[in-house]
Amino acid sequence: MRYTSEKMTAIQAVRNAAKLCKQVQSDFVRPSTLTKKDKSPVTIADFCSQAIVCQHLKETFPDACIVGEENADSLRKPENAKLLQQISSYICQFHPEATPEQVCDWIDMGADTVVKHYWTLDPIDGTKGFLRREQYAIALALVESGQVKIGVLACPNLPVDIDNPNGEKGLLFVAVRGHGVEILYLNEDKAKLIPIKPSTNQITLRLVESVETAHGDHTRQEKIARKVGIKLPSLRIDSQAKYAVVARGDATLYLRLPSPKTPDYHEKIWDHAAGTIITEEMGGQVSDMQGLPLDFASDHEMRYNRGVVVSNGGIHLAVIESLKDV
Repeated sequence: MRYTSEKMTAIQAVRNAAKLCKQVQSDFVRPSTLTKKDKSPVTIADFCSQAIVCQHLKETFPDACIVGEENADSLRKPENAKLLQQISSYICQFHPEATPEQVCDWIDMGADTVVKHYWTLDPIDGTKGFLRREQYAIALALVESGQVKIGVLACPNLPVDIDNPNGEKGLLFVAVRGHGVEILYLNEDKAKLIPIKPSTNQITLRLVESVETAHGDHTRQEKIARKVGIKLPSLRIDSQAKYAVVARGDATLYLRLPSPKTPDYHEKIWDHAAGTIITEEMGGQVSDMQGLPLDFASDHEMRYNRGVVVSNGGIHLAVIESLKDV
């Protein structure tokens, strides 16, 4: 199978990043974190995750182009020396000889621009979810000529059974174009293949959307859901875990329509690339609100798209048509 080396390298890189993120969350995130608006834990986890993934990719593929969300400019400032030291101490668990300067260099490996062949990384997708100890993700994708070829999505807090939130958690979704999806336990090598089938049974129809109101138009999204027959209350979770929920059939539709609070916002490629291929390889469909494919070829911002529509495929056209009326 083509992309075997890229796939295995990406899986190991994301697994390692997920281990560090879980440890940072355990060490730093407390109930007071949100009330104090203290984002230092997610800052540490973001930088750790990007450093670990970029270093691992570059070690195997020295010429790899990586477009990530973070850069180390702020960490190189003297006033952030303590923060950099904290980050470096976590990285040393995987690379004992790593220096703070090396860690900054690894983070900056993700500061490339979009080219014909590149990787894109969101080291922590779902900041608020991470701080609430709810849903967040580490998302890595390989893009060639605007088409996503590999997607690896770690969801450390996603339940194996969405309707049993207190049960076993932690899943890794791995997709290769034309070869389907593997769903792995995040801390085990036990593969689990789950097909997706378009559902027309209204009892099972469910909308999933962002928790944050700034990340979508909840009122409009609810109207669209009702128009296409979805009657259950929406499932609100953070991060690209929403793609995973649609892909494995826990929800029928994920809508991310432009929020009235941020009408000029453009989606970022790292927020959608991995989730897109995972959904498509499970039989679902992804587009913007006009039915156009998401643009992963032009820039880190998807300037030619408006909103995002993710479905199991069976209701996608109906959703696009309903968007014209609502």
